[in-house]
Amino acid sequence: MNSAKYISLILLCLLMLASSVSTQWLLIPMDQTQTNHLKAYGLTYWTLEVPRQYDAKWLLNYRGGAFLLKDAPDVRLRAQMMGVSFQPISDLDYGGIRSEMDNSNMDEILLEKAPKIAVYAPSEDTPYRDPWDDAVKIAMEYAEIPYDTIWDKEVQTGMLYVKEYDWLHLHHEDFTGQHGKFHGAYKGQVWYQQRKHLFEQAAAEAGFDSVPKHKAHICKLIQEYVSKGGFLFAMCSAPETLDIALSTRGGSVDIVAPELDGTPLEPNYQSKLDFNPTLAFEDFTLYPNPNRYEFSNVDNPRPDLNPLSGVEDFVLFEFAAKHDPIPTMLTQNHVSRVRGFLGQTTSFNKDTIRDTVTIMGDIEGSRYAKYIHGKLGKGTFTFFGGHDPEDYRHLVGEGRVPTNLDLHKHSPGYRLLLNNILFPAAKKKPQKT
Repeated sequence: MNSAKYISLILLCLLMLASSVSTQWLLIPMDQTQTNHLKAYGLTYWTLEVPRQYDAKWLLNYRGGAFLLKDAPDVRLRAQMMGVSFQPISDLDYGGIRSEMDNSNMDEILLEKAPKIAVYAPSEDTPYRDPWDDAVKIAMEYAEIPYDTIWDKEVQTGMLYVKEYDWLHLHHEDFTGQHGKFHGAYKGQVWYQQRKHLFEQAAAEAGFDSVPKHKAHICKLIQEYVSKGGFLFAMCSAPETLDIALSTRGGSVDIVAPELDGTPLEPNYQSKLDFNPTLAFEDFTLYPNPNRYEFSNVDNPRPDLNPLSGVEDFVLFEFAAKHDPIPTMLTQNHVSRVRGFLGQTTSFNKDTIRDTVTIMGDIEGSRYAKYIHGKLGKGTFTFFGGHDPEDYRHLVGEGRVPTNLDLHKHSPGYRLLLNNILFPAAKKKPQKT
């Protein structure tokens, strides 16, 4: 090898060494330059897990809510395997970013630990399966974020505390005991009959004489979990039915039509509801008719069925990152307008939302909010209307073909789900007493 080539090789090696020495961080951009927005959350979660527990920061309102991870060979390899783009930066570069953030509506949040996640659903060994998907489970599985499944028995025996779950997810649930309001359209279907039997059996095994009383008890335990420091995220019908169940005085106010439970409706049931225990909604009007798909006037009964109309699109609000870090974290995105999508509960009537609840996204020119957040005791809850951000209508039975997120790597709606999953990492573990 001649001397010129030898010198050039030495210089190249020195440059590479200097570069590796000067690089302390990996910037994970979350703007339009990111190659896989959804897996970026999984990468960040992975860095926080034991035994790694690397330093990680969430740069609110900077490049779409970028993540800053400690540079390490295994982090780089993991990012490459997941298809997540990153940019190595030095402490000097980081200082420049900090300076820009100090002078703008931006802030930095330290991420401390990987949240322990529970999904409320029947166990995997239950013979019955719902004929629909859970978008949050799809998101976590795609982003490679681990979770446990728990259901009524685990909630009743205190597993939320024994296993120290930081975050609990509810999806297409019916906590009112009306069996999903599917009686009118699906009472002759095998899956509906199996589902009804499963819920009745669970109530009996728990010592309750009706499904509404059993589910009202479960809702009370979930409410207590939040008040003691838990993080709750609920979508679709779960937010509405959770609060309806909490308003029925432990299920003692019969709001279920006799076609479903064999007992008459409580006379003047509406006037006997107690809205004090509810989380987000109050003064709502119930629709007990078993042939009507809506539970109450919390939901929009006539959403636009045309996926191309844009009528159901919603706009995310911008919050002050330095003063309102929680809603800022929960609304991080690379767009401000998000494509709408339907569900059994598609959106939330603003007339029924408590004044203490923060609206984070609404449908412009309408009475309906899409994305809301609130506090209860030491914990928080976030409610999101709709069923699947990338399946506009998601009809019953379509759950057998799950949404393929490889086709939606940049989904703004799915990003909101993942914001919520990572959100507890930014909090020190609350002391649950």
